[in-house]
Amino acid sequence: MTTAFTPPGPGSPTEAHLLLVEDDEVIRNTVRMALERYGFTVSTAGDGLTGLEIFRERQPDLLLLDVMLPELDGIGLCRRVREFSLAPILMMSARGDSLDVVSGLEAGADDYVIKPCESAVLVARIRSLLRRASFTPVARASRAEARGGAPEADGAAGPDTLVFGDLTIDTRGMEVRRAGEPLALTPTELRMLLEFAGSPGVVLERRTLLSRVWDHAWQGDTRVVDLHVQRLRAKIGAERIETVRGFGYKLRR
Repeated sequence: MTTAFTPPGPGSPTEAHLLLVEDDEVIRNTVRMALERYGFTVSTAGDGLTGLEIFRERQPDLLLLDVMLPELDGIGLCRRVREFSLAPILMMSARGDSLDVVSGLEAGADDYVIKPCESAVLVARIRSLLRRASFTPVARASRAEARGGAPEADGAAGPDTLVFGDLTIDTRGMEVRRAGEPLALTPTELRMLLEFAGSPGVVLERRTLLSRVWDHAWQGDTRVVDLHVQRLRAKIGAERIETVRGFGYKLRR
């Protein structure tokens, strides 16, 4: 069962615990030391199976992994992690191969970088993912208790609820339901859905989504948007997001 990811806090994203999975020892140590200089706590693994074991035990705030790994490659590790966690995943590809990028995003990665990558760029991507994770759903009971009241009744619509057909979005608790059933969305998928829901019927260009959802002025491959739209459609219904050829996507009212 996939569980919600709890973002690091309070405090700076640099207080986060990262898991780096990289089989090249020199690269692994170089990246680890660079990230530690920025204030991150970093655990490491040299192969996919060890990385999976450490992830289960330590539940890091973000997973940073290479595509080419022994025992269990990065694509397989990404899929295994997505079976039980919504934590942000950043993949690294030495070749920038189209198949690597597409396969990684389809497997559940949130973003990717091409090796070698400058430390400042890598840290910017990591911080962006950690900020995005702050959109993680909050339990209704916990939210109600904090207000000194009782938990809200399931299905209760209020001023913080957006409804699109059988899709309901609680914009306060960041909970999404389809036909009354809760959906497990990654932080990136949730952020993207909120962008669409904020402008229903309005076409959002791919570059606009890159800027707003990925939280940085990345002028890279817009396939990262297309693959996340594909994943989001699989969860909320393929008909809910319409493709406007040559422009982008829009959420149907």
